[in-house]
Amino acid sequence: MSFQQSLSGLNAASKNLEIIGNNVSNANTVGFKSSRAQFADIYANSLLGSGKNSAGIGVTVQSIAQQFGQGNITVSSNPLDVAINGSGFFRLSTGGAITYTRNGQFQVDKDSYLVNASGARVTGYPADANGNVVQTAPVELALSTADLAPKATASSKLVANLDSRTTTTIAAPFNPNDATTYHTASGLTVYDSLGNERIMQVFFRRTAPNTWQVFMSEGGTALNGGAAVGTLNFSTGGVLTPATPFNISFTSTNGAVTPQVFTLDFAGTTQFGAQFGVTSITQDGYATGKLAGFSIGTDGVILGRYSNGQTRAQGQIVLSSFANPQGLVPLGDNQWAESSISGQPVVGAPQGGNLGNLQSGALEESNIDLTRELVDMITAQRIYQANAQTIKTQDQMLQTLVNLR
Repeated sequence: MSFQQSLSGLNAASKNLEIIGNNVSNANTVGFKSSRAQFADIYANSLLGSGKNSAGIGVTVQSIAQQFGQGNITVSSNPLDVAINGSGFFRLSTGGAITYTRNGQFQVDKDSYLVNASGARVTGYPADANGNVVQTAPVELALSTADLAPKATASSKLVANLDSRTTTTIAAPFNPNDATTYHTASGLTVYDSLGNERIMQVFFRRTAPNTWQVFMSEGGTALNGGAAVGTLNFSTGGVLTPATPFNISFTSTNGAVTPQVFTLDFAGTTQFGAQFGVTSITQDGYATGKLAGFSIGTDGVILGRYSNGQTRAQGQIVLSSFANPQGLVPLGDNQWAESSISGQPVVGAPQGGNLGNLQSGALEESNIDLTRELVDMITAQRIYQANAQTIKTQDQMLQTLVNLR
């Protein structure tokens, strides 16, 4: 008699219980992927070929296959937590050694690198000094905490309605401190090269039907020597024509670039029979800004948010996918390594191919189904008991043979 079948059954059931136990123990591990045992029967080889009446000699665990199905996504309080909705993997670097993970619990280390809990650095595409992502070879992503340099205003726009009912004629020279020398006015803030606010005043004076002169001042001092910086001409329908921007120049005594020139565009300004009103004022300059925090978009772009209301791209997280993810080698610490069985990784930005999207401030739970695991545990236990009972029965049969006289 042979106890081989039952012993192999005990070993297989024991291994299955180990796998189930590992799944259950990692039910709360972020990004964990469940495993299952894949069994195969065993037959003895015959020199003359397999016999039709040969019984199998047991079972073996052919492989332990991880299941890379999507886990549930839950919201977290850390904006640097990232969940993948798709089949991609985060690409990590530890001293140049590349590993892969689904665990998006990231933070910034003392050297400003984006890392996971074990210190492995997240890789992605870098951003240049102007915040443009450069899609070259992935590098370890470092997030800058430096202040954002100021930007001098280069262009501005003011859209308003000038009251066509204005008929008062003004003969006196323009004086920004004398309200009788203009009809209406508005404010405009611009920034010099050092990021200082420069408060401008824009004055409008009607000189003829459908014609308005524009004057400007700063701090009570008229620009352009007190002369008009430009003229606005309107059609009989109240439409500005032509809508050509004015070049405005002002001087600085605080060490900023001087003279500073910027354009002032009035496109969209109208002259209707309604009270004067400003519709919008925009300009492209800003003061220096301190880092207020980070956010990560669905495309993996990491944006730095600054106290001056600006944002600047710091880089873009890349994802990797594999033709056969079950061929990846588990390393522990929620990481896998590439193997010849998995195939080479396809690396790219999120939202491309089958890589998936990213969700900031969220984490992917393990894909463990506890109910199923507990049921499988009961089944594995019964199979173990059944194999043990088979050994007991064979032992009794052997004992019977031994007792023959």
